Order: sequence, then structure tokens, then C-alpha cells
Amino acid sequence: MNFEARRKFLKLAGVGAAGAVATVASQMSEKAGAQQPISSGLASGFDVRAFGAKGDGTTIDTPAINRALEAAASAGGGTVRFPAGDYLCYSIHLKSNVALFLDQGAVIIAADPLPEGQPGGYDDPEPRQPWEAYQDFGHNHWHNSLIWGVDLHDISIYGPGRIWGRGLVRSNSPDSHNPRNRRIQGVGNKSIALKNCRNVSLRDFQILKGGWFGILATGVDNLLIDGLTIDTNRDGMDIDCCKNVRIVNCAVNSPWDDGIVPKSSYALGYIKPTENVEISNCYVTGWYQDGTMIDGTWKPFDGSRHVPHTGRIKFGTESNGGFKNITISNCVFDRCQGLALETVDGAHLEDITITNISMRGIVTSPIYMRLGRRLRGPEGIKPGTLQRVLVSNIVCSDSASQFGSILSGIPGYEIRDVKLRDIYIQHRGGGTKQDAEIVPPENETGYPGPKRFGPMPSQGFFLRHVNNIELSGIEIAAMTPDARPAFVLQNVEGADFFHVKVPTSSPVIELRDCEDVETRWVRGVKEGRLK
Repeated sequence: MNFEARRKFLKLAGVGAAGAVATVASQMSEKAGAQQPISSGLASGFDVRAFGAKGDGTTIDTPAINRALEAAASAGGGTVRFPAGDYLCYSIHLKSNVALFLDQGAVIIAADPLPEGQPGGYDDPEPRQPWEAYQDFGHNHWHNSLIWGVDLHDISIYGPGRIWGRGLVRSNSPDSHNPRNRRIQGVGNKSIALKNCRNVSLRDFQILKGGWFGILATGVDNLLIDGLTIDTNRDGMDIDCCKNVRIVNCAVNSPWDDGIVPKSSYALGYIKPTENVEISNCYVTGWYQDGTMIDGTWKPFDGSRHVPHTGRIKFGTESNGGFKNITISNCVFDRCQGLALETVDGAHLEDITITNISMRGIVTSPIYMRLGRRLRGPEGIKPGTLQRVLVSNIVCSDSASQFGSILSGIPGYEIRDVKLRDIYIQHRGGGTKQDAEIVPPENETGYPGPKRFGPMPSQGFFLRHVNNIELSGIEIAAMTPDARPAFVLQNVEGADFFHVKVPTSSPVIELRDCEDVETRWVRGVKEGRLK
């Protein structure tokens, strides 16, 4: 075949491929009753309005949107586009090789559930499985969501539009103590839910009031979450049993629950760790009324009701599979709870680095590590490990004083091989000599939150059941006088203090059943091994 004949052949082949894509889209739009066939193909994408979506905020647009997704998938892939408008929806079904693009001014709105007994609404949750008792109901189901995908690959959702979970519920379960929360048919409780997917990209859009989870990703490998703004009424994003994850440049306001949450539950029916994770350049807060971060008014709660102000980055509590090879860097915690690493269901939490964190107004513990034995999982599991953790370059101001920072294992299962370096914690002070005499309960099998221990006997760090820890470049500052020791160590073996500064009016280190504790350049303490 000569050059000219080859050029004509390739041209005809290209026209045929493009025509095939256009034919599929045209047939789908004709079924939708659209007046004009969609101008489709890889360049322009699949406009949901061409498939019958109205975007008027009153019409249920789910059927039209799902037709557009089917058309894109049938064509081998493409982008389903949402022009500016309000798209009232129930469950949207993602497809492999298909992206959702939300234009500026495009809002996908979760519709209110239909009256009980009336067919329709959100997809029902999957049938219950024997392992569901090992984690909350929301973790076990994905179909009952505004946008969901299971066993998919190469999918993305990108902005700059918005997902508004207006009609989603914050919790529901047939086992709920509250009858109003027991209904599950036709009810949605997550904005985005993904299970057993790979090559997923979520970029540059907003989630407002995302329900139980703004994002629930379970068993998702190769996941990028970049540039999201989540202003929500429970968890921002839960990354559960996932591998190769990057969460960067995100802002989360979640006053009622956690912000960014690596987990490793048993929701897949087997153990799978969350590993190879980077969380960087993110902002988390729990201080502002949900919705006021997105609209830019930044309104704090007025104190008329109890708000936990949770916010934070937390590992757990669901912790069966493990957390491995994770780094957190260059993040801001603003008036929320502090950093929490929790493994209480048998998981191995190890090889973690945390650096360059700025905290202000922390309402519980600035730094909290907990190894426990709740053991919510199959019979025969044992407590896991919490080891090889490096925390450095942390600044915290105006922190609550009741709890201080806590690192606590349990008898026979110590937290091991931890380095805390270059940390400045300013707290409000006010602790008494009576507080210094407190012996916190072990709480081995209970929920692992810092409040479950009650007030701490230390104003800086309480270390219990810890083996091989180094604390260097640490300063504890109290805004008002505090009579508690800066550090209380109980059942600790192998602790090195180097270049530590604490309030001069307070005791420095109190030891309770400890071995091999040494100090160098610790103000108020003689250098060498302590007894």
C-alpha cells in the first residue's frame, strides 16, 4: 500500500471510530427523549442534558445521568459532563474508564428519601454479611450512596463543581437504638462510596454535608484525592483497606466527626492493610458550623449545644488489617482534636512518619497513640503492634490542658520504637496537685478515645506501657500555672530525654515502675540515669 492510499485508509478508519462513538451516544439520547443528538466523542464528552437531565433542582435527573454514564462506558470511555445547574439525584452508578466533570456552578444534590414503603429512592444496601458486626453499618455497604462504584477501574470525578448531600442521613442501621434511624430501604448515607476499585482520581470539587461519609473508599488501590474542599456533618473521608494513596491539598471542616481517616476494617470479609499512603498540605478543623467554610463566612458554633469539634486526622478506630508505610506532612489542625494513631482490633500500625504539623486550639490530646484490645473481629485475634513511629516539627498553641498528649499500650503489649522530636506544646494550664496523683484506668477493651481515660496526671506527656522512646527538642509551656509534672511515665522501659524545657514551677518527670530512663540537657533534672 503506497503512502497516499495508507493516508486515506487511516482517515476512513478514524471517521469510523468517531462515528461509532457518536452513534452510541445518539441512540442513548434518543431513548432519553432528547430533541438533539449529543455531539459526542472524546473531545466534547457526554453532556448529561443531552440525555434528558434538566438541572433545575426539582426534576429527578438520576435516570438521565445514568444513561449518560452507560453511553460513555459503551463507547469505551469518556467524560460525562455536568454544565452549571442543580441536578437532583438518587444513586448514580459509576463506570470503568468514565470520568464525571462538574462545571463551575454544577451541583449534584442528594434528593430527600421517598416516603417509607414507596418504591424508588436510593439503591438498597447490599445483603448483610457475617462479618458486619466487626464495624459500623455504614462501613459495610456502598450501594446506598449518592455516587457509588464497585469493582471498577480508571474512574475519576473532578471539579470545580459541588456535591451536596442534602437528602443523605448521618447514620442509619437496622440495629439502631433510635427507631428513626432503623430504616435502610431507599435511604442514602454517603456522598461517594467505592469498593474494590483501582486507578481512581478525585480532584478539585466540593462536598457539602456529605452524610455519614463524604468519601468512603474501601479496598481502593492507586487513589488520588487532590484539592477537595469538604464541609460536612460527619466524617470527611475514610480510606479503608487501601493501597497507594495520595491525599493532598485538601481542606476538611468536620465538627461532628473525623476529617481524614485511614482505617483498616474487616468490611471486605478479609484482612487487608492500608499502606503506602501520603497525606500532605491539608487543613482540618472542627470549629465552624457545617457549610460556613464553603460559603466563606467561617461561623463558629455559638455554644448553645454540645459540639465535639472533632476535625482531625485519625488512624482507626476500625483496625483489623493494619497501617503500614504512611507519611503525614505539612498539615494544619485548627480548633479540633489532635493527631490520633489507634490500633485496637489486632492491626499492626508501623513505619509512620509525621512532620511539619501546625496545631491551634486543640480540644483534647495534641498527640495520641493507643494500642488496645477491643478486638472487634473474628475469634482468635490478638492485640496488634504500634511501632516505628517518628513525629517531628510539631507546634501546638492554646491547647486544652485536661488530657495532654498520651501514648498508652496495655500490659504485655507495649508501644515500641517511637521518636518525638522538635515539638512545642503550649496549653492553658490549671492542673492541681490532686490531678497529679491520678492513676488513669487501663481501659484495655473499651473505645480508645482520649476522653475515655479521664483527666491526666501530666501536663505534657503521659507514657504508659512504652518500650524504647526518644524525646528530644521538646518544650512544654503553660499559659497559667500547672502543678502537674510535665512527663509522667508508667511501666516504661528505655526512655531518653534530650534537650527538654518545661515550666520552672512544675515537676519535670515522674516515674512509676520504669527502667532505663536517661536525661541529657533537661532543665531541672540531673543528667544521667533516673531512678
